[in-house]
Amino acid sequence: MLDLETRTAILRLHREGHGSRGIAKALGVSRNAVKDVIRSRQAEVPRLERADLLTPHIDRVRELHHACRGNLVRVTEELRAEGIPVAYTTVTAFCRRHEIGVTPKRRAGEYHFEPAQEMQHDTSPHTVEVGGRRRLLQCASLVFCYSRRRYAQLYPRYDRFACRLFLSEAICAVGGAAGDCMIDNSSVVIASGRGPDAVPAPEMKALADRFGFEFVAHEVGDADRSGRVERPFHHIENNFYPGRTFEDLADLNAQLRDWCDRYNTTWNRWLQASPMELFAVERPLLRPLPLHVPEVYDLHHRRIDVSGYVTLHTNRYSVDDELLGRQVRVHETRDHVRVFDGHRLVVQHDKREHGARQRVTLPEHRYLAKRRLQPPPPSDEERRLRAAAPELGALMDVLRKRHGGQAKKAVRRLMRIWEDYDDELVIRAVARALDFGLIDLGRIETMVLESVRGDFFHLPTNTDPDSEDDDE
Repeated sequence: MLDLETRTAILRLHREGHGSRGIAKALGVSRNAVKDVIRSRQAEVPRLERADLLTPHIDRVRELHHACRGNLVRVTEELRAEGIPVAYTTVTAFCRRHEIGVTPKRRAGEYHFEPAQEMQHDTSPHTVEVGGRRRLLQCASLVFCYSRRRYAQLYPRYDRFACRLFLSEAICAVGGAAGDCMIDNSSVVIASGRGPDAVPAPEMKALADRFGFEFVAHEVGDADRSGRVERPFHHIENNFYPGRTFEDLADLNAQLRDWCDRYNTTWNRWLQASPMELFAVERPLLRPLPLHVPEVYDLHHRRIDVSGYVTLHTNRYSVDDELLGRQVRVHETRDHVRVFDGHRLVVQHDKREHGARQRVTLPEHRYLAKRRLQPPPPSDEERRLRAAAPELGALMDVLRKRHGGQAKKAVRRLMRIWEDYDDELVIRAVARALDFGLIDLGRIETMVLESVRGDFFHLPTNTDPDSEDDDE
């Protein structure tokens, strides 16, 4: 089929008086093709019309598409069962042409923002090598849409407490907040609803009221609406992590803050300015910071265990003995864990990372912990037995280790054996039992009885059969 330029040239040469033979030779096409173009008198390429097998059955195809829940394989099978010999590719092409089960494509427009109008917040999972070990971390970012100024940090897990902590730190570091904060429909911020009907959680609403902005969620699937914050994640992954080493999470976040500061002062070819130069225009229009910004903390209710520790996120923190078994309030901040008894601050610990399974004991609590781990004092029976013989003292140590605590029941039984039988026989049986690793008091008593029977109850045996008759 001849293209538009060739058909236009044929019609032009024909109007100039050239014959079909000369036109065909000049353009390198057949005379019949030249004659067809001259006969049609149209330069536009005619649309190729093909007979469509499914056009008479378009309503049936729509019905089957709905009944089969959009499964075109089943639609093809049902059409064949009804006597319409059609291929699967024919069905898919037909559905695309007639927009059956296909969402029409829309143009991706551009968004324009005024200074201090909107800021965007989102997170992205990143795998980073920290301290010689690869870890999956959550990268949180806040970007001001007009100036493109960004602030980013990484967290082991990103929940509402981490979100409140990040947004509070970012807004304070920047010096103010924009009017709207565009977010996705994540449950970290949203308590119910989606898109325009989304309702933020109470603690997130309180944070927004504190800094004077509102959370706005975009439509589900409309990721382009938050494109200002999506692009920096790719930049961080491909420009920040490569070639850098991080000792721990604190070192990683410190380097990321410095890197963001350098980016914010770098001239941008697309913006024809640096983000900080544009932020100078945006800064006076931001919502001012409140006079006092309270420290962000998460409240937990815990009970002190019998060992004198409170458990938070698999880590154990020591407290005073006076709070054993008491219900306390635990304030989890960015760097600390504070234990309150009512309104009284009892103790403050440096926070350990979530899931570290560490036991944190303050120096003033170490003596108390050691005192709790000391064995209980010996009972009167135990002191008497230990003073009687070293073998009995060794058996006491084994019984304490086996039964725990004072092992009172076993000690009382051993005391009864000691009082009922000869001292030397009991000591001998205990020594022999310890040599064989035997601590069953019933077996030890049996050994004592065997010694008693052998040493003290020897009855004379008569070997002369006639002695009884002689006595008579």
